[in-house]
Order: sequence, then structure tokens, then C-alpha cells
Amino acid sequence: MTFRKLGYWFATGLVAFGFGASGVMNLVRAPAVVAGATHLGYPGYLATILGIWMPLAAVALIVPGFARIKEWAYAGIVFHLTGAAFSHAAAGDPFAGAAPALVLLALTVASYVLRPASRRLAGGEQPAADAGRLAPA
Repeated sequence: MTFRKLGYWFATGLVAFGFGASGVMNLVRAPAVVAGATHLGYPGYLATILGIWMPLAAVALIVPGFARIKEWAYAGIVFHLTGAAFSHAAAGDPFAGAAPALVLLALTVASYVLRPASRRLAGGEQPAADAGRLAPA
């Protein structure tokens, strides 16, 4: 196994595990999750929304195929993690509050950069509906 492949699976596995476990914790409304969301000023129902989408993103990263869905999952994960880090900063938390989100963000970037060709969109591929709109005039 090459270093690139090992690095990809290590980073992807940790991100998928982190998002899957966090999603379940959100769904069951674990006391720490509720306390953290309240501290950051978020409504309680956000836990249910995140509890559904986070495990789905984790599954999307792990299963073979579905390159476009993987792209969306990576984007959603990056939005979530940058939002979490900024939320902790805005709440006045010390750096340690944002550190888990930033570590997962670094692992997400590593997973994205190291992913094999079989898990990428084909070069220049665009949806058929967008093909005409994006062509130069």
C-alpha cells in the first residue's frame, strides 16, 4: 500500500468516524451536545438536522463510487467545520474549543487531496443541464 493510499484511508477513516459518531450524538441529543449548542447560541432542533446529515456525509466518503455526492459531502463537511471553529471563536472560547473542528478540517483537506482517481469527478465533467450555460459565447 502506497503512502498516498494509506494517508487517504487514515484521514478519511478518522473524518468518517468523527462525523458518524458526532451525528449519532446529535440525534440522541447527548447532554454535552445540547450544552455545547446552547453555549454557542444555536437552537435545539439544529442537533436533529446535523444528526441526520453528518452520518450521511460519513457514509458518502466511505462507499465506492458516487463521486459527485462525495464532492457535496466534502463541501458540507468543510462548511460545518469552519462554521464550528468560527462559532467557538465568536463565543469567546479559548483556542482549545475550536481545536477539534480545526483538526478534523485538516484531516478533511488531507482526505480530499489524497483521494484516488476512482473517487474523483472526471476532469472537466459538468452536469448536462449546465453544459450549455457555462460554455463561452
